[in-house]
Parts: sequence; C-alpha cells; structure tokens
Amino acid sequence: MDYQPWLKGPQFLWKPENSWNMKCDIEADNDLLENDVEVKKCVNTVLMCSPSEGIDRVLEYFSDWKRLKTTVGWLLKAKDNLRKIVKQKRELREKMMTSGISREKILQMENMDRKVRVKEIKNPKEIPNLNSDTLKRAEEALVAYVQRQHYANELKDLSVENGHVKRSSQLSRLDPIIHDGILKVGGRLEKLDVPFVSKHQMIIPKNSVLARMIAVDAHRSTGHLGKNSTLAVIREKFWIPGVSSLLKSLMSKCVICRRYQSFPLQQKMANLPPERLETDDPPFTRVGMDYFGPFELKRGRSVVKRYGVIFTCLNTRAVHLEVSYSLDTDSCIDAVRRFIARRGKPKFIRSDNGTNLVGAERELREAINKWNVSHIQTHLLQSGIDWTFNPPAASHFGGVWERLIRSVRKVLFSVLHEQTIHLDDEGLGTLFCEVEAILNGRPLTPASDDPSDLSVLTPNHLLLLRHGETCPPGTFLQTDNYVRRRWRQIQYLADVFWSRWMKQYLPLLQSRQKWLKRERNVKEGDLVLIVENGPRNSWNLGRVLDVQMDRHNIVRVVKIKTVSSILTRPITKLCLLLESDIKN
Repeated sequence: MDYQPWLKGPQFLWKPENSWNMKCDIEADNDLLENDVEVKKCVNTVLMCSPSEGIDRVLEYFSDWKRLKTTVGWLLKAKDNLRKIVKQKRELREKMMTSGISREKILQMENMDRKVRVKEIKNPKEIPNLNSDTLKRAEEALVAYVQRQHYANELKDLSVENGHVKRSSQLSRLDPIIHDGILKVGGRLEKLDVPFVSKHQMIIPKNSVLARMIAVDAHRSTGHLGKNSTLAVIREKFWIPGVSSLLKSLMSKCVICRRYQSFPLQQKMANLPPERLETDDPPFTRVGMDYFGPFELKRGRSVVKRYGVIFTCLNTRAVHLEVSYSLDTDSCIDAVRRFIARRGKPKFIRSDNGTNLVGAERELREAINKWNVSHIQTHLLQSGIDWTFNPPAASHFGGVWERLIRSVRKVLFSVLHEQTIHLDDEGLGTLFCEVEAILNGRPLTPASDDPSDLSVLTPNHLLLLRHGETCPPGTFLQTDNYVRRRWRQIQYLADVFWSRWMKQYLPLLQSRQKWLKRERNVKEGDLVLIVENGPRNSWNLGRVLDVQMDRHNIVRVVKIKTVSSILTRPITKLCLLLESDIKN
C-alpha cells in the first residue's frame, strides 16, 4: 500500500489532457504470451435453440401409432377435466361471493376440495376407459398439428373464401378441402354413397413421423401381407402422397418380412483357384472328391445300399468313379486308395466338409506316418497329399464336381430305367466304368460345323495317352510324331492337348455366368437367418461373430453365433435380417 503509483497512477494523468502522448509505441510480444500460463484462449460459443412444442417430444418418444393415440387421448381427457374443474371453481366462487361468504372462508373450502380431489386421483374407485370419440379427437389433433408444420401454405390458401391451393403444390391434384380445421382430400367422389371419411381422407405428409407410424401400424394389422394390402388399410382414413416409396422402404427393413421373404445373400463370383489353372501336369494331379447316391442293390434276399465316389481332375475335367460300400471313414479311405492305385498319386484333393471325409483325411495322415516308420518305400506315402476342405454347407464351392454328379445321375438313370434293385455289386461296378468312359468322352469345347476343324477336345485325348506318373523332360515338336520312339510321339500328342486346352477351353472359363456385381459385405454384428433344409419357420437366427475376407476384400465365409453353438457358413446360406450399422 506504500507503493505510490498504485495510489496516484501514472504521472501523465496529472498533466493537462492536451499534453498526453496519444501514440502507443508498445508492440505486443506474442512469443512471450504463448508461454505465459496466465494467458488463456477465449472461444465464443453460440447456442441456438429452436422452439418446440410439447407434442414434438411426444412424437419423438413413441414409435407405435396406437400407443401414441392412446396417450394423446388421455392428455385430452385430462385437459377436459381440468377445464371442467376450473369452470366449476369459478361458478362456485361467484355463487359464494354473491351469498356474502368471506374470502378467507372461500380459500379454506377450495383448499379442502383440492385435498379431496388429490386423494381421489391417488386412490381412484374405478379407472375410466377411453371411448372412441376421445381417440378420434386425439387422431385429429395429431394430424392437425403435423399439417400445420408441413402444409402451412396450403392451409393459408384454403382459409380464404373460395380459396384453392397453388398449382405448384403437390396437393393440387387432390383438390384438398378444409373440414373441421383439417386438410382433407376433395377428389371427385363427392356423390359416392360411402362414409364421409372414406372419400375425404385426412392428408398426411410422407416425410412426417406420423406417416411412418401409420404405415407401420397398417402393415402389422394386415399380417405383413404386402404393399397393396397395407395401402388399402391406410386409404380407409388417410391419404399419404408418395406412400408407395414409403411402404417399400418400410417393408425392406421389416425384420418379419425379411425372415419369411428374403433371399439368400449373394456376392460377386470369385476368380478361379490356382489349382484349376495349372498346365503340363498329368491328369488327376489335382482332384475334387465327393459322394453321391445311394443305390439299392440286390444281395441274396436282402437289399443293401451302395454309394458312388467321384474324383474329377480340376484341370482336364476327367472323371474317375468308385463304389463305396458305406459312408464311414474306412470305406472312404479304401476308395481313395483304389483311386490312387489306378490313377496315380494326386498332389491336391479338395472335398466338401463331410464328417467321413474329414475323418478320412485325419486317419490317412496318421497311416502315412506309420507307413513311413515301417520303411514302406512308395512315393505316395513319403510325399503325402494336400487335402483341403470347403466350408460346411458350401456346395457351390464344389460346383466343378457337383455339375459332374448331375451328369453321372443323368446317365445312370437313363441306363437303368429305375431297375437298380436288380443289380449286384459287380453290375454296379461295371456300370460305373461305362459311365466314366462316357463322361470322359464328353466335349470340353463347343463342336464346330466345319469338317476341316480339329475334333472336339475331350478328357480322353489325354487320359488314353498316359503311361506313368511322370512324363519325360524335354521339348517336343511335330516331327516327333513320325519318329520311331513311341514315347516321343505320345508326349507330342500330350503337348497338343495342353496347347488346345489353353487356347480353346480356358477362354470358356473367362466369363461369369451369374453373381456379376459386388454386393455389400457381411459385417460383424449382422443379424442373419441360417438357411437349412427344413421349413423356414424352423431356421435358426444368428449373429455374425467373425468374417473371412479373400485377397479382394470380399467376404464369402463367416462365423455365426446361434443360441446353442458357433457355426461356419458361406454367405449363400444366410438371409440378412438386420444390418449392424443401422442405429434405429
């Protein structure tokens, strides 16, 4: 307090004002300000609030049309009761004042009456129900409020005498009228002998919350039948311009409609796997395997079942058929061993995810290890087989052999004429060999009408020239076809097959026959319906836990959590019910 400048201020203030130095030569040092802890940034925030009425909060709170009407009906009834009470109090007060009762006595009686009314509200003797007139008033009040928000110009134009809406209005074709303060359809059905509400429906804007709730309620009341049935229910009392697009949007997001009407998911067809594009390898180096059947055979006086096993070369599309006596693992291993003994060791086997096939792969590997320990010197047992399984229930992953199974069935049924019951094991084995020869003689490329063209390419062009598991090395020319060394002639013809295979057959695999465009990827958290063989009502619901993407970032296989287990399924066995990225 002894510091004089604090008390007196600067010296120039004690001098005349005309002698003050009005120029300020002081420059702000921003570098110092940035490091000063006392210097703080000032941010101006402007908050704008749009005025809203209480009915807006009611519309945001409810999503069901019937509950909304009931709530507004109770509010209207409470409003009527309050008005009635106020009116009764006013009349009673006027009567008391005219009778000479003091003001204090009147206030005391009103206080006692208020306590009685509060007690009756807390412990009512009976709860009154809403009647149809109150619900109708609630309905009209909601419609009138929404119309004031969206059709203010139309209401203003029609409020004058002989007024009409402008031609630019979207309601001009409806010739709207105002009835009881509500905008309704005028139309051309004035002389129709039907109730007034059926020919002069209340107009509701499509973009309003009310229109959505009414459409959802009508859709549910029709039992999710469809757009036309829902539209008929709506048109009984309301007219929503552009309601078709609204119904289409609602029905596409309806979980119940999706459950009973949705189609399995699709995705762009994948590229061919590398094992189908390898060249210059012997036939059946890379094969696909599957079971088909059963076939009923005669064995003595009893009837037994036999199954077919198909091995198809993934490159040449050649076919090898075996008979399996059962569906257990041992029978599957025996069929694979017979195939290897006749066609040679494959490097790669792809099959469905059947339990017998999975068990065969496991036991075959264990057997290979044992055979190596016992020093059995065979090429198969020392090198092993790469066995790959498709995802469960993904039959389209094995389309390369599923299509051939269809051809096998067609040939078998045309030959047998439903006489399978009279065959025995020997006859079925012979029949399989004949079917195998027919399928290996089928054309891989379209036939030409020009007689000068080469014969159509078939798997037999290569199968009938194969002598061993490996082919001699070297480059072979057309002149080798005329030399005395037979193996060089055979190898030249094999090279001709692969040359024609690349020029004539591979281009046929270039185009996609279906699933041409990329669709939305299934995401974690999506709610799906798992396609099964039973009725749709019995299909299980599940939620996607994990997705498996290929190198093109396309999801084709997912893991799904159901009520009782976790399954792996392709997307073609799923129906999407609800996307995980939809918030409401």
